[in-house]
Amino acid sequence: MRKFRILLLLLCVANSGLCIAQTVATPPIRHLLIIGEEKGYRHEAVSHAMATIERLGRETGLWSTTIRTDTEVLTKKKLEYNAKNLNDFDAVLFYTGGELEMDAEKKAALLSFVHDDGKGFIGVHSAAITFADWPEFAEMIGGFFDEHPWGTFDAPILVEDSRFPGMQQWPQAFVLKDEIYQMKAWSRQNVRVLMRLDPSKLDLNKPAVHRKDGDFAVTWTKMYGKGRVYYSTLGHVEQNWDDPRMQDMYVNAIKWAMGLTDAEYTSGPTTSPAGKP
Repeated sequence: MRKFRILLLLLCVANSGLCIAQTVATPPIRHLLIIGEEKGYRHEAVSHAMATIERLGRETGLWSTTIRTDTEVLTKKKLEYNAKNLNDFDAVLFYTGGELEMDAEKKAALLSFVHDDGKGFIGVHSAAITFADWPEFAEMIGGFFDEHPWGTFDAPILVEDSRFPGMQQWPQAFVLKDEIYQMKAWSRQNVRVLMRLDPSKLDLNKPAVHRKDGDFAVTWTKMYGKGRVYYSTLGHVEQNWDDPRMQDMYVNAIKWAMGLTDAEYTSGPTTSPAGKP
């Protein structure tokens, strides 16, 4: 009987140790802030996009999501009651547009959150048409909106870096109905291009086509100081948020921005629009 009790005790201790080991091995859940405020053109997909990203965080167990349609939280100042500020988050996702209501302190706090604190920033579609008169914001993202010459169309997309997480589920070349932005204040020397349009299948004679190099990036990553930045123009079409491929792309974008995965992100991607190294 005594031997049985000792054996039982040893089993309990072993199980307890296993539970502790499993608990220690489980990384803490991350915290994502989504800002879905637009001043100007309103994108119908914003609500569904935010809800989809919140659901994906719960289903994967990787992050909890705070959704806001204002900019109160974009500060490092202590707020009243139990309100969160930037210090409570690991990454910020913008599906925004226009001139948001942010004073100098909030703007500095957002840049510092990424650049100095090493946190993540994910820009979706119209994030690149936010703060037209704030060059530091465009520098952080990597570029700024300069028309969408083809509107919403069957975009011929090439995957330029198939090794990056979230790119593997896309074919090397595919067509997706979406609205693709043309970028200015943008250079592939400053970002790592993951996707671009195939210029051989575009009407480059449209008046709104301003880039003469045929380089129309769709998705890219970059470093901003210590922080990680991910941007994609994909997301204008609401139905695309139900596409498992795009859901997987943004899940991996958030994981990478939060530092949950590592991947090559240095500038100087593998190919140019002409297909040359």
